[in-house]
Amino acid sequence: MAQQRKDTGRMKDKADEKLNTNGLSPYAAKAPEDTRILHGIIRKCIGGFYYVEAADTVYECRARGIFRNQGLTPVAGDRAVISVLPDGKGSLDRIEERKNSLVRPPVANLDYLAVVVSMAEPAPSPLVVDKMLALAEWNHVEPIVVINKIDLQDPVEWVRIYRRAGFEVFSVSARLDKSVEPLRCFLGGKVTAFTGNSGVGKSSLLNVIDPRFSLETGAISQKLGRGRHTTRSAELFPLENGGYIVDTPGFASLDLERIQRIYKEELPYCFREFVPLLGQCRFTSCSHTKEAGCAVLEAVTEGKISPQRHESYKAMYDEVKDWKTWQ
Repeated sequence: MAQQRKDTGRMKDKADEKLNTNGLSPYAAKAPEDTRILHGIIRKCIGGFYYVEAADTVYECRARGIFRNQGLTPVAGDRAVISVLPDGKGSLDRIEERKNSLVRPPVANLDYLAVVVSMAEPAPSPLVVDKMLALAEWNHVEPIVVINKIDLQDPVEWVRIYRRAGFEVFSVSARLDKSVEPLRCFLGGKVTAFTGNSGVGKSSLLNVIDPRFSLETGAISQKLGRGRHTTRSAELFPLENGGYIVDTPGFASLDLERIQRIYKEELPYCFREFVPLLGQCRFTSCSHTKEAGCAVLEAVTEGKISPQRHESYKAMYDEVKDWKTWQ
């Protein structure tokens, strides 16, 4: 009976939601008449506060208890519905359905994940780049490859490898402003997170993409509450030509298990050039690492798939091959 009452209560909650023709939560529907209901995007989440950009203003909001009851944690990039009282105080009422999300950094609704690799200082790591690309693919985020510091070394081979694999590739240098223009135009109107090993030049590159970035970072950080809270988290900053850049904490390396588990059965689908060949191998249980009659290995031999990419796949496969889905 207790379970029946619980289920009945859930059904009633859902029915209450449907009674609101404006599609808002019951909390928003019961708000005072002079309360404004706005749609916006979460720019930053920190210290229990949510900073939502709506109607050309950033509002500091507290979340309704309904999110805790649902086990949902709002993150930067979430499309949100908020209630704003006459005194400017806001409440976060609802999160729209996400098209994608990442665990680290915690961010939602990305259009692109820009994987930045430097040609020198530090030397490029194919495995780290391919891990980040695989994580983007698995989370339904379109990855792009940004090859930085091309003034130090010719990127032609890296450009060839990743374009052949099916990725959008940009060759840039923070010291050569004109080289950044195609990337700047490409990012306009989109939400993009930049990621990569420490030292690859993400910050310098972002400052060239939008010269306001370093200045606005400081100004907006004060507006969004940095200084009041010490925890660092993902944060959205607007681009001059529209869209947002996600400022994310840096990292030195990637550990698949620590960030997100991709099991061995799923891993081949995270290499887009493998996908058309899956199902064509002699053995249905083919790992695409050493088996005779493997369509992927044949493609590597024929030069259709980069050996460098396949080496990354094998290293990742060795890392995850003993994981069990039930563990």
